[in-house]
Amino acid sequence: MVSEKWASALLLLQLCCAGCGLCGKVLVWPSDMSHWLNVENILKELTDRGHEVTVLTPSSALIIDHSKPSALNFEVVSVTYDKDSILNVLNDFTEVAVTVMPTLSPWQSAKKLQEFFLRITEINRILCENIVYNQSLMRKLQESNYDVMLIDPMFVGGELVAEFLALPFVYTLRISIGNTIEKYCGQLPTPPSYVPVAMGGLVDRMTFMERVKNVMLDFILNFWFQQFDFHFWDQFYSGALGRSTTLCETMGKAEIWLIRTYWDFEFPRPYLPNFEFVGGLHCKPAKPLPKEMEDFVQSSGEDGVVVFSLGSMVKNLTEEKANLIASALAQIPQKVLWRYKGKKPATLGTNTRLYDWIPQNDILGHPKTKAFITHGGTNGIYEAIYHGVPMVGIPMFADQPDNIAHMKAKGAAVELNMNTMTREDLFNALRAVINEPSYKENAMRLSRIHHDQPMKPLDRAIFWIEFVMRNKGAKHLRVAAHDLNWVQYHSLDVIGFLLACVATAVFLVTKCCLLSYKKFGKTGKKKKRE
Repeated sequence: MVSEKWASALLLLQLCCAGCGLCGKVLVWPSDMSHWLNVENILKELTDRGHEVTVLTPSSALIIDHSKPSALNFEVVSVTYDKDSILNVLNDFTEVAVTVMPTLSPWQSAKKLQEFFLRITEINRILCENIVYNQSLMRKLQESNYDVMLIDPMFVGGELVAEFLALPFVYTLRISIGNTIEKYCGQLPTPPSYVPVAMGGLVDRMTFMERVKNVMLDFILNFWFQQFDFHFWDQFYSGALGRSTTLCETMGKAEIWLIRTYWDFEFPRPYLPNFEFVGGLHCKPAKPLPKEMEDFVQSSGEDGVVVFSLGSMVKNLTEEKANLIASALAQIPQKVLWRYKGKKPATLGTNTRLYDWIPQNDILGHPKTKAFITHGGTNGIYEAIYHGVPMVGIPMFADQPDNIAHMKAKGAAVELNMNTMTREDLFNALRAVINEPSYKENAMRLSRIHHDQPMKPLDRAIFWIEFVMRNKGAKHLRVAAHDLNWVQYHSLDVIGFLLACVATAVFLVTKCCLLSYKKFGKTGKKKKRE
């Protein structure tokens, strides 16, 4: 009996390997919070296909649970900071981003954002040092003979480990600050005339003044970001590798960039052969809701329900803001499921229930769901697109204003400002997206675009990871721009050469004309005298 079980298990493993064409070993450098929720779907699919997956994770990870039984292998790195330290940094930033930064000037907001990134950089530095300078760990990783490394570059360091191990690596990301990584490290073309700077809240069809703003944001963000962050990591990477290098040079060695969006979300723009879209890879058909929640949803009758979540980072609001929102929700005929951990608002209506956690994808996929009030996180946006649910966006920081601007431009959302909105604003926005047919129609149109793909986003992500494993990289998709310096990339040397040629030609022609004029002028005068 035992031998039959082992034979069945071996046969299943062989079938998995035959299905994917290669059973390999994958090393993963993840990021925490919502980023992990996205990457975890890729890792589960890889293990289901027979690959061996090892995740490098700090001992103080927030939601990466390395203690529970899993098909994943966890290489836990001991660090000197604890979960409370990370939570304090995140909570401080959330508080500043939601309540303080909107009242500051752009320059002061940039300074606040810089302070946050410096604190994150310090935490990130400790993790990197505890890995690359840990000789026994690096030896263990080297001896494991991994085939590929999957990296979320939200926190840098993974590409440095890949460089030490001589591993081809694949990035999975949404955006970086102002597209800096994709633009300078991935050599992605970003014409500012119609490609809005990430997190600028602009769209692709800009007025003249919006294009002025976009160009200025592009310059300021790139200059500002590189000054304090890239410079530090350039020195760190050079010191660790024992040779002069830069963060951007190392990041530019990524074989494939898996971008967690798609044309249902993105505006048309140039992309490169090694950039692939996998937006919505975490989305799935809705599963049945818990009984108590299902009963509440069914009690809504024909009016349906509204789903409200500001994500995992915004756990509570000021009492004044919570009461404002609750009073607006109390006015609508729909039932409301609100994910909220703060104090129960005094104005909470009988139609609204508070939950510490909700199965967001399953509720958005419920036929009675009429609208989604969201902060604009990419995961939630894509679940709404997947199920065709119109949105009321209340963005606060990071990529959220940019995400909601995309949905607003595509006619699937109404945007509100958390700091200035009134009860009437929220009520009217909800009434619009629920009662005006265009919002639902546009949301369903985006949903059809999302589903009408030759390959599911998750399958596309897996294909390219396995492609890199099979071919030991994807160098044939790498543009020659990586081998050019800034002067060569913009053809400034060619322009200079051509200008020099034109200047030389003009000089020679002018010189010849002057010589001819002098020569024939003297001859003419001589003939006159004769």
